[in-house]
Amino acid sequence: MTTSRAARCTFIPPWLVERVDGPERAAADEALRRERAARSGVRPEPSPIGGATAAWTVHDAGSSTSLPGTPARSAGEPATGDVAVDEAAAGIEATLLMFLDDLGRDSYDGAGAPVSLTVHYGSRYNNAFWDGIQLVLGDGDGRVFERFTKPVDVLAHEFSHAVVERTAALAYEGQSGALNESVADAFASCLKQRLLGQDAAEGDWLIGEGIFLPRVRARALRDLAAPGTAYDDPEIGADPQVGHLDDYVETTDDSGGVHLNSGIPNKAFQLAAVAIGGRAVEGAGRIWYDALVGGDVPSRATFATFAAATVAAAGEHADAVREAWARVGVEPARTGAAASTQPEPGRQPQPGVAGGRLRVERSGGFAGRTEAAEVDLDPADPDLGRLVTEAVLGAATADGPPRPDMFVYTFAVDDRAPVRVPEHLLTASQAELAGRVLRADAGREG
Repeated sequence: MTTSRAARCTFIPPWLVERVDGPERAAADEALRRERAARSGVRPEPSPIGGATAAWTVHDAGSSTSLPGTPARSAGEPATGDVAVDEAAAGIEATLLMFLDDLGRDSYDGAGAPVSLTVHYGSRYNNAFWDGIQLVLGDGDGRVFERFTKPVDVLAHEFSHAVVERTAALAYEGQSGALNESVADAFASCLKQRLLGQDAAEGDWLIGEGIFLPRVRARALRDLAAPGTAYDDPEIGADPQVGHLDDYVETTDDSGGVHLNSGIPNKAFQLAAVAIGGRAVEGAGRIWYDALVGGDVPSRATFATFAAATVAAAGEHADAVREAWARVGVEPARTGAAASTQPEPGRQPQPGVAGGRLRVERSGGFAGRTEAAEVDLDPADPDLGRLVTEAVLGAATADGPPRPDMFVYTFAVDDRAPVRVPEHLLTASQAELAGRVLRADAGREG
C-alpha cells in the first residue's frame, strides 16, 4: 500500500490539510462508538434543586477510551493532586456557578442534572467534546497541544454545547452549526472574564489561551475580537477563521465549516458586549441566553434568524446589538422572512463500484482541523479491498447529525460521491479503514 499526502481541494482552506499529529487509534473511535451506542438515550437523573450547584463527578479514563472511566473526584471532595482532575473540578464548579448566579440556569438542563466529566481520555488525544451524556477531555499530544483541561474556557465551551442542546438544539452544520460553536465560545469567554474580574472592555477575548505548547506560535485557538489572528505557525498554519459574512466559507468539511465561520457571530457578540459595557455575562451574555431559550431560534437557524432573536431580547440595548451584527455583515431577519432556516441536507448518493484511489479525511474536533490522506487501491491487497467495500462502496452518508466538537470522517473513491460519517456513528470497518490509511500517512510524514 502506497500513500501520499492528499491534494488540497479548492473548497478546503490550506490550513485544514495541515496535520497536527497522527490520528488516534481506530480502536479508540470504535470503542467510543460502542460505548455511546450502549448508553444511547441514557440521561442522568436531575438532582434536587436548591443547592449551590448541581452535583458533578470527574472520572479518569486512564488513557483508555472507555467511558466514563473510574470516579476520581466529586463535588465537595478535596483536591486529588492529579492536575487534570483538579482542573476539571475547578472548571465545572466555576461554570455551574456562572450559569446559576448570572443566568439563573441550574446545570445544563435547567433542572439540576448532575454533570459527568472524563479526563485522561485516550492516548495523546487532541480534543475535548460533549457527547450528549458527558464532557470528555484529552491530554493533548505533548508536541503541539497541552492538556485540554488547562484553559478553563475549553471546559466551559463544551458545557455550553450541552446547554445549546437542551435549549435551541442548533443543528451542528452550516450556519446553525457555526452559531452552536459561537454560543459556546461566547459563554466560555464570559466565564473567563468572570474569573478574572474583568468587564467586556478589559477582556482579551481569546479562547483556548494556553492550549498550545510554547513552541507553537499562537496566542490561543480563537480570538473573538479579531477572528483569524489567533495563531500563525509554520507547522499548523495561520488561523483562517473569518469575521464577516462577505468572507463566509462554503465547504463540506468540518460539518460545513462550523469552526471557521463561527468567527462571524463571535465578532458580533464581542462588539455587542463591549458596546453594552459592564460584565459580558450580564450584558450580551444575558441577551444571547434569553434568545437561546426564548423559543424564536429554530434548530436550523441562519445567522440572520439568530441575530433577530438577539435584537428582540436586547430591550434597551437593541440598537447596540443590531449595530454589532451589521458590522459583521448580518442583517437580522424579519419575522416570516424567507431563508430564516437552512434547508435540510440532501442524502449523499452511494458510490457504485470500486475505483483506483481512496481518500480519507478526518475533520472537526475542538480545534476544527482536518487531516487527510490518499491511498492506491491495490488489487493484491484483499484486506484493503474488503474494508473499502464494507466501509465505502456499501455505505451511505450517515443519517445521524455530527455532535459538537467531535470528528467527522469522509471517505471518497476516485470522483464518486463521498461518504461522510460522524465519529460516533462509525462502523467497525470504517474505523479500521480510517485508522489504517491515516496512520500510514502519519508514519510516512514522520
